[in-house]
Formats: sequence, structure tokens, C-alpha cells
Amino acid sequence: MFDSLLRLLMAPALIRHDPEAKLALAALMVRVARADGSYDDEERDSIDRVLAAQFGLVPAAAGILRNEAETLEADSPDTVRFTRVLKDSFPLEARAKLMEGLWQIVLSDGNRDDDEESLMRLVASLLGLTDVDSALARQRAEKE
Repeated sequence: MFDSLLRLLMAPALIRHDPEAKLALAALMVRVARADGSYDDEERDSIDRVLAAQFGLVPAAAGILRNEAETLEADSPDTVRFTRVLKDSFPLEARAKLMEGLWQIVLSDGNRDDDEESLMRLVASLLGLTDVDSALARQRAEKE
């Protein structure tokens, strides 16, 4: 029991330095932002803020990561590639926090459309989260 608690406490610090997990999360954020057919400066800024907060990045570094993620996302045919990296890299509790960040991006433009809702249900499932986990993450994001 102590080992699993120690692993959980240590994991986020180790993951923060994993470039593959960072890029996968950033690409998933871009995919979520583009799900409604619109991708504007407000959504880009939101992605940068969430990335900076999640990984302790300065704004310029978050922007560079987002730019790399935009290219990766455009070249990737499916969402599973990104969620698999995240599921393998983050413990369940941290994935719920990632879901909250994804909801912040969905909500950043003030609209939630059916395509975004559908993608978020898929992402939650692929991350091993329930609809309830996703709804709670959305509620936390709405308060931010």
C-alpha cells in the first residue's frame, strides 16, 4: 500500500518531464479545440494556459509545444494514439485532472456543440474515465 501511494505521489513529477506525454496531451487539446470546426485565438490561448499550468511552462514554451502539437494532430488519423500515451503515463487521478483541462478548452469559446460532446465522451472512455468522472471534470472547469 505504501509503495502504491509513493508511486502515485512521485508519478506527476516524473511525468512532467516526459516529452511524449506533453506532446500527446497538447495534441489532444488541439483535437478537442478543433472538434467544432473552429479553432481560434481564444482556444489557442486556453491551450497555452492549460499546458503552462499542467507542466509548469512559461507562456512561450507552452506556445511552442502547442505549435508542435498542431502539426502532430493534423497528421494523426485517430485519437487513440494520444490517449494511449496519456493512459500509460498518468495515474487515474491525474487523468481526471487532464479531463478538466480538456473541458476548459471546450468551454473557452463559450459554446459546446455535439461534435465536442461526442469527442469528450470518447476521450473520457479512452482515458479509462466514466461519464460521471467527465461530468465532474466539466463542472470543475466551469468554475475556473
